[in-house]
Amino acid sequence: MVKKAAQTSPRSPRRTDSLSREVIVQAATELLDGGGEAALTLRALTVRLNTGYGAIYHHVEDKGDVLAAATDDVITRVLAPVVDHADPREALRRLALGLFDAIDAHPWVGAQLSSEPWRPALLDFYESVGGLLDALAVPERARFDAAGALVNYVLGVAGQNAAHARRRAESGDMDRAAFLDHAASQWAQLDPARYPFVRAAVTQLREHDDREQFLVGVDIFLAGIESLT
Repeated sequence: MVKKAAQTSPRSPRRTDSLSREVIVQAATELLDGGGEAALTLRALTVRLNTGYGAIYHHVEDKGDVLAAATDDVITRVLAPVVDHADPREALRRLALGLFDAIDAHPWVGAQLSSEPWRPALLDFYESVGGLLDALAVPERARFDAAGALVNYVLGVAGQNAAHARRRAESGDMDRAAFLDHAASQWAQLDPARYPFVRAAVTQLREHDDREQFLVGVDIFLAGIESLT
């Protein structure tokens, strides 16, 4: 009796185009955007890129190196279009909004910047802010505090919004609109004598736009910064 040959699943062909650090970073960004930091593994990269571990290690050291490179890439793209803007105040505004939008689109970036504030891209961001403050004639003695306050505000608000969105997505809980409606309902039940402002803000809580509210905060910072001149 002749035995049938064992059937095997066909393997995906290995990539024949050139693998580069840039290609790996792009694939890593897609994995991070899809599933967060837990989704980024070297195994997942080999599958997505149809390549082997050796080819990956030829360009990057480990997962940490890939994550750092992906973070730097996102922030570098934020800096490119705004640092040469003619109006330094508007450039600062666009720079802050660019980082906010980047962290909103890539929530893992905020966590990475908070854990590694020495990343080259974040240092470049600080440098750009410092240069624009100099262009606004902010005194040197006040420049460090002004830059730190603005950057910390951007990272804090953007990171907080991204973290809330990530937790809602991971837990499968209510979406943002339902969450705000639930919170507003709780506010509406508070004692108006003790919480007059909170009670009055119920409608605004339901309807507010995070991005627009963020920009109001940036404008408040810029007004304070301009008073230093």
